[in-house]
Amino acid sequence: MRKFEGFQRGVNLGGWISQCVSRNKEHFETFITKKDIERIAGWGLDHVRLPIDYDIVMNEDDSFIEDGFALIDRCIDWCREHGLHIILDVHKAKGYMFDTGAVPDPDAFFHSRELQDSFIHLWEELARRYAKHSDIAAFELLNEIVNPAMREIWNEIAHRAIETIRVIAPDTYILIGGVCYNSVASVPDLEAPYDDKIVYNFHCYAPLMFTHQGAYWVKDMPQDFRTGYPQTAAAFRAIGQRIEQARVDAVCEDFIDPQDSGAILFEKMFADAVAYAERMNVPLYCGEYGVIDLAPLPDTVRWFDDIHSVFEKFGIGRALWNYKNKDFGLVDEHYKDVLDELVKRL
Repeated sequence: MRKFEGFQRGVNLGGWISQCVSRNKEHFETFITKKDIERIAGWGLDHVRLPIDYDIVMNEDDSFIEDGFALIDRCIDWCREHGLHIILDVHKAKGYMFDTGAVPDPDAFFHSRELQDSFIHLWEELARRYAKHSDIAAFELLNEIVNPAMREIWNEIAHRAIETIRVIAPDTYILIGGVCYNSVASVPDLEAPYDDKIVYNFHCYAPLMFTHQGAYWVKDMPQDFRTGYPQTAAAFRAIGQRIEQARVDAVCEDFIDPQDSGAILFEKMFADAVAYAERMNVPLYCGEYGVIDLAPLPDTVRWFDDIHSVFEKFGIGRALWNYKNKDFGLVDEHYKDVLDELVKRL
């Protein structure tokens, strides 16, 4: 399978200009700084993924916000200085976000030409500004399409966006992910590649009952729930029965044997996506993976060992969620005792 060169080992910068806890000047000036980029490069990583909410750079009338673009410009300059690549990820579009409740009706985006036109307008501007950085910067169309019923419509919107970008940025890599929160199982539903600069993208937080244990945003998840890793697929299925999101977790797929555990779970989860990417001659990339900061540390390290072994086996590039904060922060207090171990595994 083709490798996504320059984007093999990375980390997300979520929480800075996407899903911001604050939008004041102090937040934008201090949450991520040049020293953070220098630190990430010092770990031996080769890229960062930068989630961007549309309203950081675009007003509701579709005019643009120069102060927002200045933050992106700054990050690209820092990455270039320290030898890192960067993915510009539209994490929230006008009328759409994966996060339940973030927009009134997320499905409206898929039926509204006006909202889609705004999305295309945003990508025209991003391409116009950042095509010149095609040697280090890649574009990710939109983060985590949730509703599986939007599969065909999303392919159509994505195709239109790619056509628009290509007029301006013919040499920039473009990442596209599928439905069901960018599930690896949805990769084979993506269109054949537009050209040889397309990358298939997925996220992996399986088994959900381990990586999201106690997560307040997962519906019906007990906030005091704790569990370990590894366990068999059957065990994870059993403990997730009363949680809807866990019932559609990858460990529940028919091709996962109930007694499977450890790295074999990831190998089987990724197999169809790897086969499809190989057939289409498209690189495969995991834009998010990680473990919540409530999980037991030794088990978290084992989880990273297993998923990384499978990434390496298939040559899948990846970016850890998350560098800091957002309940997954690698450099936060929770991980301080194992930070060096985890960094070696990235």
